[in-house]
Amino acid sequence: LRWLPTAAAVKGISRTRSQASRDHERGPTAGTVGRGRNFAAGAATVPDAQGEQPALIRYQTAAGAPWEHGDYSRDDLIQWLVNEGQQTKVLFENPLKPETHIPKSIGTRPATSLTFSNVSFSLKARDGTSKTILEPCHGHFEPGQLVAIMGPSGCGKSTLLDMLANKKTAAYEGKDEILVNGHPRDHLFQRIAAYVGQEDVMPQHWTVREAVDFNQQLKSPRLRNVPAEFRSKSVDLLLAAFGLSGVAETYIGGDKVRGISGGQRRRVTLARGVAQRASLLFADEPTSGLSATDAELCVKALRIIAKKFGVLTLVVIHQPRVEVANLFDQLVLLTATPGRMVYSGPMDEALNYWKGCGYPVPPYSNPTDVYLDLITPGGHMDRADQFVAFFQEKLFPGLKAEVDQKKTEKGLTVVAMLREQHEWQQSAQMGPPRIREKVLAVPFHQQVGVLLRRKGKITLRNPSAIVTPVLVPACVGVLLGVMYTGIGSKPFQQRLSFVFMLLVRICLGGMQLMPQLIEDRKIMKYDISEGLYSVPAFIVVGVSVDITLSLLGAILSCTIMYIFSGLSWQYFPMILTWAVLNFFVFDSFFACLAASAPNLQIAQVCAIPFNSIFMMFSGFMISKNSAPAYLRWLFEISPIGYAIQSIFCKMAEDEGVDGRLVIKLYGFEEGQDQKGITIMIAMAVVLRIWQVLSLKYRNNIQK
Repeated sequence: LRWLPTAAAVKGISRTRSQASRDHERGPTAGTVGRGRNFAAGAATVPDAQGEQPALIRYQTAAGAPWEHGDYSRDDLIQWLVNEGQQTKVLFENPLKPETHIPKSIGTRPATSLTFSNVSFSLKARDGTSKTILEPCHGHFEPGQLVAIMGPSGCGKSTLLDMLANKKTAAYEGKDEILVNGHPRDHLFQRIAAYVGQEDVMPQHWTVREAVDFNQQLKSPRLRNVPAEFRSKSVDLLLAAFGLSGVAETYIGGDKVRGISGGQRRRVTLARGVAQRASLLFADEPTSGLSATDAELCVKALRIIAKKFGVLTLVVIHQPRVEVANLFDQLVLLTATPGRMVYSGPMDEALNYWKGCGYPVPPYSNPTDVYLDLITPGGHMDRADQFVAFFQEKLFPGLKAEVDQKKTEKGLTVVAMLREQHEWQQSAQMGPPRIREKVLAVPFHQQVGVLLRRKGKITLRNPSAIVTPVLVPACVGVLLGVMYTGIGSKPFQQRLSFVFMLLVRICLGGMQLMPQLIEDRKIMKYDISEGLYSVPAFIVVGVSVDITLSLLGAILSCTIMYIFSGLSWQYFPMILTWAVLNFFVFDSFFACLAASAPNLQIAQVCAIPFNSIFMMFSGFMISKNSAPAYLRWLFEISPIGYAIQSIFCKMAEDEGVDGRLVIKLYGFEEGQDQKGITIMIAMAVVLRIWQVLSLKYRNNIQK
């Protein structure tokens, strides 16, 4: 748990570090019994008559670990978090109105404002002309506000959100200025901002709690002196805020696994964004495709989060019903062709503004329906150009002045926020790790640990993840073994065909993992876009789990086939060694294709010609002597060719004259083992590097 106490939530925290030192010199207090006990008589944690808990009071602060010297009562703090979750759950389950008081939490984020001016988007066509999608927009939003960005289709509302969230990947023309606390965004912007797109991309065998906790672990460095149960309670608080407490242990689900509903899945995605410790949350159409009730639940959860944790939340939304629209603090309204601002201000003042423009909203009608009817170009009530003129005349001067004023007000930079938080954690003796002024909040080894736990749980819960790489090869091994039963007692030439088939089976086994690799790649792209972990961490975990299972299946298949064959066991270690080497080369090749190809179909189509070439130029189907001279170089890069050559030459030594004749017929050469091993290792390394680069730079999310 990482939390920064605020004046509203934690009182009595003004004790100085010198006072803490004096307490430490006096030794443990009378209430101290031992680590993990109730060390000090903390404040009562029962909600008061107004529904708020009294603040946690800091009593005997000491220089040692707080759990040893009574910085806070451990039991009191846990109970405080439990009560917080219960109160938040009550807020979510009951009707929420704009005037409903939502008390601040001890998890309040650092105050972050957003100021922008001249945010526009234009594309250059092939003929050199420029097409304007969004004309210059201006605005300023304060911490803890819930902002709605609305407008007809094609008005550029998602474009505006993407640009503010620094997610726009398309090249565009425009000189925008976007400031966070009065400072330009930098490479650490992702540390305080979370973006929730229109898709819910998560592993289907994940539980709701695990999904939220995953983001929290990767965005919150582990505090050595803070018990792990605090992190669990903070996840409970988020689940309560989003109305997910009842499905916390249910699978996310999808088209292959039964799980939570679409509306709940949308809220899980939003909860993951908040769990990233973000001070800014950008949500692109979180209610699209949901029922009116589910849409209201989503926006209700966002309002609770915005007020309770002080998160500035910007939401692109279509025409919401009245109860949903009233939950927003601010409204940015755009018209289309091109996108232009027609209103920017408090939601509860929009009615009077429309009335002042001569277009009052009729009684008993949904105001947002009326707004959009009047600003949608081509509609029967189209007054878009009029409202653009009204905006320029009535609102823009004041908005421009506010933006210019806010540009001069400098708050904390992202680096300063991180340092201030780290200093506070040190002074509170929470045991924070060394501060990381990088995009990724946790070090590489912690990324690997979190990813490995997720991968292990998902694999164990998914029967096909074990059946496909292990049991399927075993069954194929039995089938081929039966076909080659007793081949060891037959002529040498026939035994060679068995060795070739065994190696081919091992090499092609990796193709069956390509669908899963591409599915995992999609999840990885969304996770990495939020700065959760690095590509190398993803590959290390994938190699550790997927290759282990695949290699187990390959060895099992090879062993079963060999048992049926009746060949002498003196050759088995050599054959198995070359089979494993080929497995690693081909597995790297298929992983590289899965990382590079845009989809599964293209990946499989690209794999076929390469596999065919490697098989044909292995020296068994086409000998070196019979191959065209200009194609003989292909034998030098065929991994399976080196394996067959080494195995055949070794087996031929025990066959006398017949063996030497066969080796001569195929054109095999002795003493090529070292060369073959070197080339195979080099190929595997190059393909893995190619995989890393492809995962990092290809098939990225386009905005």
